Amino acid sequence: MSANVQGVAASFKAEILEGYHSFGAGYRAADTFKAAIYYQNESIGYATTAYSATGEVSGTGYSAGGQTVTNATGPAVSGPSAYWTPSAQLQWTGLTIASPFDCWLLYNSTQANRAVAAFTFPSQTVSAGTFTITMPPNAAGSVLLKVS
Repeated sequence: MSANVQGVAASFKAEILEGYHSFGAGYRAADTFKAAIYYQNESIGYATTAYSATGEVSGTGYSAGGQTVTNATGPAVSGPSAYWTPSAQLQWTGLTIASPFDCWLLYNSTQANRAVAAFTFPSQTVSAGTFTITMPPNAAGSVLLKVS
C-alpha cells in the first residue's frame, strides 16, 4: 500500500462532462454525496474511481460508508472557475478509531458511489472522542472543490 494523496478524482473530471454529478438543483435534483474516512496508506487519491469499504476505518461511532454531506448551497461561479463547498462541517461523535487515519473521500452515493475527491489531513487516532472536519467558506478563494 502507498500513502493517501489529496486530489480531485480523474474520473470525476470526465464524469462532470458526461452529466453524472449534480451538486445543486439546477438542471436536475441534487445528488446525495457522502464522506468516508480511510486509514493511512490505503492509496486513496486522484486515481480512486468509486467508494470502497477496503481500507475504510472501522470502530465505535463510525458506520461503513461514512455520513451524508450537507449540501444546502449550490455551486457558484467566480471568473473562470466554478466551486462548491458543503454547507456544514462533518462530525463523528463518540468515535474510537485505534489505528491511524488520514484521509476522507467525497463520493456521490446517488451515482453508483462514484468518487469526487480525496482530502488528506495529519494522521491521527481518536478514543471516545469527537472528530470534526471543518469546511472552508464557500467563497472563490477558499472552497472545498473547485473546477477551473
